[in-house]
Amino acid sequence: MSKVIKLKKGLDIQIKGEPVNNLEHIGMPETFAIKPADFQGLIPKLTVAVGDKVKAGTPLLFDKYHPEVQYVSPVSGEVTAINRGERRRILEVVVKADRGILSEDFLKSDPLKLSGDAIKTELLKSGIWPSIKSRPFGIVARPADQPKAIFISCFDSSPLAPDYDFIFKDEANTWQTGINALSKLTTGKINLGLSAKKENRIFLETKDVEITLFNGPHPAGNVGIQIHAVSPLNKGEIVWTIQPQDVIMIGRLFLTGKYDSSRIVALCGSEVKEPKYFQFWMGGSLTGLLKGRLDRKNARIISGNVLTGKVVASDGFLGFYDSIVSVIPDGNYYEMFGWALPGFGKYSPSRTFFSWLGSKKKKYILDTNTHGEERAFVLSDEYEKVLPMDILPVYLLKAILVNDIDAMEQLGIYEVIEEDLALCEYVCTSKIMVQSVLRKGINNMIKELG
Repeated sequence: MSKVIKLKKGLDIQIKGEPVNNLEHIGMPETFAIKPADFQGLIPKLTVAVGDKVKAGTPLLFDKYHPEVQYVSPVSGEVTAINRGERRRILEVVVKADRGILSEDFLKSDPLKLSGDAIKTELLKSGIWPSIKSRPFGIVARPADQPKAIFISCFDSSPLAPDYDFIFKDEANTWQTGINALSKLTTGKINLGLSAKKENRIFLETKDVEITLFNGPHPAGNVGIQIHAVSPLNKGEIVWTIQPQDVIMIGRLFLTGKYDSSRIVALCGSEVKEPKYFQFWMGGSLTGLLKGRLDRKNARIISGNVLTGKVVASDGFLGFYDSIVSVIPDGNYYEMFGWALPGFGKYSPSRTFFSWLGSKKKKYILDTNTHGEERAFVLSDEYEKVLPMDILPVYLLKAILVNDIDAMEQLGIYEVIEEDLALCEYVCTSKIMVQSVLRKGINNMIKELG
């Protein structure tokens, strides 16, 4: 019988526009892009030039300091642009897709019959390797590392989260094949975190894994919270994490010998006419996905969830790790005496307004307005109420701000990345950019540790 862990701390933000369990197939986007900014710490080096012909799985970039880790084209076609920013920093490598997808050839085999080194070689060569992240720090896993375990969160508790039971209903064999491949990459266990409130049919039937059920509000679905509850990280220890749809990509690779970047994406939020699921592709242009499906032009389009996702233009591209596109009203307005008004109909995680008197299941239309600017970073218990971890987040953030490496270590920087403290940023009355501060501290730690 699986262990059940109950988490009391956290916050479920009720936003209108959850996707209904309806899958629509749409045409493939005309253009795709790989964005180095999706990968923390990547120093990209190009392997292609404008005009080059590529296939799905053809390398576009590699990591300067880990050249074995390649970043590949999601589809076949022609490289049409290499967009650069300040100091010629590479922003995007854009590929115009062919009508049909041709893939590079990779090894088609049963992972259980292969060695760990052979599987690692195929994942590196195919470009699927960057889907595996390393904790601490949430960076792309280094192939030479030996993780003590691999953790996979099989549910998403963030606002407007997709339903993995629906997404994976026809993927049992592919899922198990992906798990079999991952099992060769560690001498430890593969840990699946499941929701105690969902059916979890495919996940419960997974072989040779350790299953833990989690019951509680967001961030219960964050893999970092699950690692902290099951096997906390100590200094010098490494675990790897991967998202469920990326496990499916690994399974397809070994079942077909082809690189397949297709995935199911949820288009949701209060500004979407019919929130539902779409068959889409990693790195695809959002133009066709969004066309005619939004209620208003003045909307914030986010690749990812509303707490941790990145703002993109209507002709932007789906992020490498994203399986959700959230669309909510833009908060570009000012409200005189907003703090002094009763705020009927407004949502507040505290008792500032009267939403706490209503039903906890009521859905709200929430925009991006911060209702104030950054102010003194004061001590309070706001963060602790929404963070189910045995760390002191305010003290950790203040240690980062003064770059106190020893204090950062002692206060738990090895256990958290941005998504784990995203709720802290949401409830912060001081309006501190918590996620940016945390990433600054993580980058300083990486430099310090070499």
